[in-house]
Amino acid sequence: MTRRLVPARLGPADVLRVGAAGLRTRPTRVFLSALGIAIGIATMIAVIGISSSSREQLLRQLDRLGTNMLTVSAGHTLFGETSQLPTDAVAMVKRIGPVSTAAATGTVEATVRRTNLIPKAVTGGIAVQAATTDLLTTLEGNVAKGTWLNAATERQPAVVLGSVAAKRLGVDRIGVQVWIGNRWFTVVGVLGPMPLAPEIERSALVGFPVAAERLGFDGHPTTIYERSAEESVEAVRAVLPRTVNPENPEEVEVSRPSDALAARAAAAGAFTNLLLGLGGVALLVGGVGVANTMVISVLERRKEIGLRRSLGATRGQVRIQFLTESLLLSALGGVAGSVLGALATVGYALSQDWPPVVPPWSIAGAVGATLVVGTVAGLYPAMRAARLSPTVALAAA
Repeated sequence: MTRRLVPARLGPADVLRVGAAGLRTRPTRVFLSALGIAIGIATMIAVIGISSSSREQLLRQLDRLGTNMLTVSAGHTLFGETSQLPTDAVAMVKRIGPVSTAAATGTVEATVRRTNLIPKAVTGGIAVQAATTDLLTTLEGNVAKGTWLNAATERQPAVVLGSVAAKRLGVDRIGVQVWIGNRWFTVVGVLGPMPLAPEIERSALVGFPVAAERLGFDGHPTTIYERSAEESVEAVRAVLPRTVNPENPEEVEVSRPSDALAARAAAAGAFTNLLLGLGGVALLVGGVGVANTMVISVLERRKEIGLRRSLGATRGQVRIQFLTESLLLSALGGVAGSVLGALATVGYALSQDWPPVVPPWSIAGAVGATLVVGTVAGLYPAMRAARLSPTVALAAA
């Protein structure tokens, strides 16, 4: 009775060992092929990670600064002219029930210069504004150096500089004097950053009384800042125009500064798709490199293929051997790329003082992309190797 020959089975460990053997014999070629995969994966993870880190930083900033602040400013009349807020607008805003604090600034028609020898036209983009004493509390800002305006200094020729204004004027300490209007003002404080009110950063702030007495300020606020309970923000927003200017509420503009930060957080990933596309192109090029390496490997190892087939290896076993080799090659590049991408994200985020964020799904996606590339790149070489006839392969070698 004739017994049918049954080919030997290859277990998972055998498949990995046979697949890895082909990689160990060609380290330089394996390194260069895996490098293309690594660059593509690293680019994709770094793009996602840096974008996520930037967005997380903005969201944390929003949580810290709060989203319960509204600003009120003068709009335009029906004839297109700039309107004015009433002089008692701040007091009216404070009467709204949910409002916890309110403050104002008013534009002063004067320039600030480091000395009186600098031409008036050279302003450095710094505005002079009158400010109420509760402005810093409302903005929840901080004084980097010196002190904020108080009941005494708001009536004296004292000025507090925003962080940007101080840098542009070259002021790095308090006690120095700057030229505002036609007289000297003493710098009593320098503010820290104001993310929700960047206009304050570029301003020289003086008290309302001294601005009216010595700089010709008319007393009308230009911008009102108010904070209320978080759950009442929209309700307060709805009544602010009629409260500030009952006669002409349509001439009042109300905005929420935190919306700008929220928009930046949403736009942080605006270019992510474009950069991911570039990473995908690099990954595709790496996949072509893997396929080319596997095709050359099949041509160079025809004797090995013929010998294995002669010893009883089936076409399926030869096919799985080369497919496994391709997957291992791609996985090597994928792991290296994931590590490089994560390190690049952490390094860049820390350099920008951001919280480093590498989303787990980006790593999972990188692994999935690597397996797909490895499968597609190795499929044709594996099928080509499996189709080789043992006698032809041995004769060709």
